[in-house]
Amino acid sequence: MNQDTPIKYSEDLRELIARMPKTDLHVHLDGSVRLPTLIEIAQKENIDLPSYTVEGLNELVFKDDYENLEEYLKTFGYSCAVMQKPEYLERIAYEMAQDNQSEGVRYMEVRFAPQLHINQIMDMKTVIKHVDDGLARAQQEFNNRAEVVSGKEPPFNYGIITSALRSFGPYSDYYAKFMDVHAYSDTKTLFALGSLELAQGAVRVRDELGLPIVAFDLAGAEKGNPAKDHWQAFQFAHENFMAKTVHAGEAYGPPSIFQAITELHADRIGHGYYLFDTTKVDDKKIADKKKYVEDLAMYIAEHRVTIEVNLTSNLQTNPALTSLKDHSFKEMVKHDLSTSICTDNRTVSKTSVTNEIMLALANFELTPRRLKNIIVYGFKRSFFPDSYSRKREYVRRCIDFYEETVKGTALEA
Repeated sequence: MNQDTPIKYSEDLRELIARMPKTDLHVHLDGSVRLPTLIEIAQKENIDLPSYTVEGLNELVFKDDYENLEEYLKTFGYSCAVMQKPEYLERIAYEMAQDNQSEGVRYMEVRFAPQLHINQIMDMKTVIKHVDDGLARAQQEFNNRAEVVSGKEPPFNYGIITSALRSFGPYSDYYAKFMDVHAYSDTKTLFALGSLELAQGAVRVRDELGLPIVAFDLAGAEKGNPAKDHWQAFQFAHENFMAKTVHAGEAYGPPSIFQAITELHADRIGHGYYLFDTTKVDDKKIADKKKYVEDLAMYIAEHRVTIEVNLTSNLQTNPALTSLKDHSFKEMVKHDLSTSICTDNRTVSKTSVTNEIMLALANFELTPRRLKNIIVYGFKRSFFPDSYSRKREYVRRCIDFYEETVKGTALEA
């Protein structure tokens, strides 16, 4: 097959895609809890759920479609409720890694908001360490497999991303106390302080325990909560050599992405869905909106600011997007942007990396060369928790395994 001819979509490709080495650079721990585990812990801890069956939760909570991003985010209240003890955090992280390994994901960056889990029995260090314990256990088990030990296949690796919230309420014991302590601070100051505290904690835990905390993130509803409000936290992370990724352009326009890059030093952008939408350029100082968007896209392309693409979750949280064929991923490909296909939330969006790639093949004209580049970008633009030389070696092993896996198939580039 000509490497520049679009891949013809077929369900027969699913098994091949599941076997090829992949990454997931944008996946939330609390959005990827196995439902049987959620139910089991909820029953054990007497936590109220709308249903105690997988079918019931899928109907009432983890839906196929959501009205908007805000409704989508409400699902996390249920998952976070079962993540309030060390052993539960470790178990959920362990199972999440297993789920990724089972479909060929060889590198993943798990993101979550530690402040949602800090309580009387867990401080920030304890929270992050137990998530790492679960991931490390799954990593060790996988990398002890004969095919990995022999060097025939690349090992599994991971990093941890700590997420600050653009805004918050008394969502956890920690946030409730934080709000009480700062009772006389306005919300903008309060949210910024929360982010700064997390940045300082993440750097401290990384350095003291040697945990693979590879990046700092900003998550939550964009509207009314501009990225620039969190400048101090990201500046601290930046000055302490921690990578940055920011949810931007998920439910707001190009200026949100611009702020993430210019104010928060973002190395990658989470979602970036509205990057090309000139109607969402609401700054009156910008006269030529089309040029502004094109300049922004060119900057992102030239500086290889990778966009973490999440097709299913964008379809679920944007009512105006009725067909994936209209997703801005098409424009991202056209503009030669560095993109990586991710899941966002495996449980909330009922998806996997394999499924997201299949959706991309079904809805966009991707050539074997383009698909390979997207897969490789995931490895190359990862925040790998080791030296640059070891990262290069690992990426090379994954590329070699990819080429070996697709050799002689319709995906060979």
